[in-house]
Amino acid sequence: MEKAETVAVKRRYANRIPNKYLFLLLSLLLVGCGSSNNDNTSETDLEELAKIEVTEYEGQDLSSLNDFRENSIKGPQYIDLDAYTLTIDGLVEQPVALSYDEVLENQKYTKVVTLHCVEGWSVDILWEGILLADLFEGVAVQETADTVIFYSEDGYSTALPLRTIMDRQLMIAYKMNGVELPPERGFPFQLVAEDKLGYKWIKWITRIELSDDADYKGYWEQRGFDNEADVEP
Repeated sequence: MEKAETVAVKRRYANRIPNKYLFLLLSLLLVGCGSSNNDNTSETDLEELAKIEVTEYEGQDLSSLNDFRENSIKGPQYIDLDAYTLTIDGLVEQPVALSYDEVLENQKYTKVVTLHCVEGWSVDILWEGILLADLFEGVAVQETADTVIFYSEDGYSTALPLRTIMDRQLMIAYKMNGVELPPERGFPFQLVAEDKLGYKWIKWITRIELSDDADYKGYWEQRGFDNEADVEP
């Protein structure tokens, strides 16, 4: 497959927050929105990137890098690329620790996917990245694995069924709208969890664990958010 099929998800999530999430929104807002762990945030850099980002793709208008709200648990993370590795381990025959460049040696795919936040906002972004299926080929996933757990630089985690990842050809992105992910948007890699709510779109990925713990709950799931996180039509 030379290029993943480009899609435009038309469902707008604003004003459609499921009732089961309403009582949790206040805690999310208090913990994450507007916070930062670095007073020297690269807001200027974001403005500069916005000047060169792609704004339209195959006839579809795209959202901007600046159309996101800051809602991470500890603010943006600033990763030293020279020291960075992406570990893939757990129920695999050949665990690896890949450098950024080694990850990017895999074939690249582009796709327009909408991120829907449980807070009620959404963005349409052109993502470019690596299929997780391609990364898994290199580690020989064991037959007992049915769950993929993602870990972030800031201590955040979340999980998805292995079958979901394979069937939907999910990727980890290193570019958005044609520019490299800035730290505020998840550099070096963010999960593009298509058709899942935003808390599954983990940023600053440092480790991917293949597991047989189908009931694993990540940071927000432990606090009452639905582990399925399906976007409602």
